[in-house]
Amino acid sequence: MRDIMREIIKDKAIVADDWNVVKLAEGETPEDVKIEGGKQIVPLKVWQAQYAALKLRTDIGVWIASDERPEELKDDLASLPLVAVDFPSFADGRGYSIAFNLRARLNFTGELRAIGDVLRDQLFYMQRVGFNAFATRPDRSIQDALKGLTDFSDAYQTSWDQKTPLFRRSSRPAAQDTK
Repeated sequence: MRDIMREIIKDKAIVADDWNVVKLAEGETPEDVKIEGGKQIVPLKVWQAQYAALKLRTDIGVWIASDERPEELKDDLASLPLVAVDFPSFADGRGYSIAFNLRARLNFTGELRAIGDVLRDQLFYMQRVGFNAFATRPDRSIQDALKGLTDFSDAYQTSWDQKTPLFRRSSRPAAQDTK
């Protein structure tokens, strides 16, 4: 059996994914799960339970569930190379707020990856709130998903990626005096 190379979208390009997302098996506790060597993205609860050992490693990222708070990582963000946010369903929008808070309020500058039920239609909006990496669903075309980052040429609203609304960025001719 061949090992299939996983790919993600990172910084608007398709690249090989050399990180492994750790999920707890049924009945496994955060304290008991064994974290192997190599690049591992561990659940926030595992990070907290095994903090003393994991904080010493440079090949550990943390993923946040949609019902968890990014502030739990505020003291560790400078040393984490990657934070992922899990989307358990494409309809669950809590991950957008988590990403925005990581970038805008907690000043996270590393890789911010969307994982879980990530679809093409979400990518443009996800990058607006700070995501720069996307692990799209494996049953969908990653080449097609990449096009989702450029579905729109501009955005009206402010967000992480654009601090000024469109009406303030547009230049309009002065009103003509019609007297």
